[in-house]
Amino acid sequence: MNNEMDTDLGKVVISEELIATLAGVAAVECFGLVGMSSRKLKDGIAELLGRDNLSRGVEVNLEDDQLSVTLNIIVSYGTKIPEVATNVMEKVKYTLEKLTGLTVTQVNVHVQGVRVADK
Repeated sequence: MNNEMDTDLGKVVISEELIATLAGVAAVECFGLVGMSSRKLKDGIAELLGRDNLSRGVEVNLEDDQLSVTLNIIVSYGTKIPEVATNVMEKVKYTLEKLTGLTVTQVNVHVQGVRVADK
């Protein structure tokens, strides 16, 4: 489903794929997050995704200009997971509302794994 807005100059359409990408970009800017994770329904494994696949770790639900987003993330070992998750929620909500004009009703964060930093 796409979000359509009518303006004096015409129609603006914002796709769910764009919303997912914006959410992914906002999330990876947060301290303590090392990547997005895509959960495959078939085999239930999580895979670390590169920066070019940020939307794959994000699920978007858009109904009547109400937006909810679920992100699957991987955090850095040694960080406080609840703080990282809260920062991701706040950053994604702020970014999506600012850039799309939509009301974000919910941002869910699923921490799929922890990665130890390479030394």
